[in-house]
Amino acid sequence: MEKIYTSLGLMSGTSGDGVDSSLITSDGKDKFLIKSNNYDPYPQHLSSEIHRIKEKIKSSSDLAKFIKEIELLEDKLTIFHADVVKRWLSLFHVDIIGFHGQTIFHNSEEKISKQLGIGQKLSNLTKKIVVYDFRKNDLKNGGEGAPLTPIYHLLLIKSFKDKKKLNLPVIILNIGGIANITFINKRYKMNSMDIGPGNCLIDKWIRLNSGKDFDDNGNISKSGKIDKFILDQALDNFYNNRISKKKSLDTNDFNLSFAKGLSLENGAATITEFTADILSKKILDADVYVCGGGRKNKFLLESIQKKISGKVRIIDSLGIDGGFIESQAFAYLAIRSYLDLPISFPETTGCAEPSTGGAIVKNY
Repeated sequence: MEKIYTSLGLMSGTSGDGVDSSLITSDGKDKFLIKSNNYDPYPQHLSSEIHRIKEKIKSSSDLAKFIKEIELLEDKLTIFHADVVKRWLSLFHVDIIGFHGQTIFHNSEEKISKQLGIGQKLSNLTKKIVVYDFRKNDLKNGGEGAPLTPIYHLLLIKSFKDKKKLNLPVIILNIGGIANITFINKRYKMNSMDIGPGNCLIDKWIRLNSGKDFDDNGNISKSGKIDKFILDQALDNFYNNRISKKKSLDTNDFNLSFAKGLSLENGAATITEFTADILSKKILDADVYVCGGGRKNKFLLESIQKKISGKVRIIDSLGIDGGFIESQAFAYLAIRSYLDLPISFPETTGCAEPSTGGAIVKNY
């Protein structure tokens, strides 16, 4: 009988607003149980530091240029994660921690993906085995380093198929800062890729032009008017750019320059339509289940629905909280890493062969 591990997954998305954490039990294969989820917001000063440093990191050379600032922030973020873990440990037994960290730069062509988070320190502070730096080995093996969640998406769909009578094929659309899809066919074969901007452009526009951090329910976008001329130009530029052909993306691949001069509402509406158009082009004729923070943007989802034939639903309709899929995934990936099982595959990241990944540390 396979051993069952209890794993805590920690995920800090590109929104830089806090830490999603999920506790699961699993054998790292086909058995799993979601025990609990929680969200801990960063204090405002920490969130502001994250966005400030991300604005400075435009290329890999900037990682060296701003190394002192990066190291200071990395230390603060690790301590914050340790405090989150300690609260979990006061309530539950934990075998392994899956520590994603805070992404500040990703460039698969240079084989560089930087997530802030010191695995050795987190292990020392929590007295637990920590798995971190999940993307490095995939990049080394010819992969894009992203997305890594599809193997967990496949596990979820298999369980939902048994309980909810899903019709295959299906697509899981994860809308975080960047959007990615996992397509699962009738034989449970998966294919995955990043497909475009998720929340990154909308959130940034709202942060720069209002006192808010995001467009709640898409209400600001809904109240605005799409500037068709600017939208068409922006889409033409995107589809004629090499970025549209990339398999993995970073928030630095996109900018807001095309919306300059628009009002808050009209800019939000135009950017949302820009995002919806790009995402819809990569979604095949299948039912779509949306997870991630972007699933709360009703206007964005309505815009996508108008452009595709399949049904767009939030994954919560299947009885799971769609805000914690990624933190659950990294809890699951940590177990697979610990057992030396693959976490990335040629059909998900483009790696040469199924690859395990993640640095495993026990520093206590």
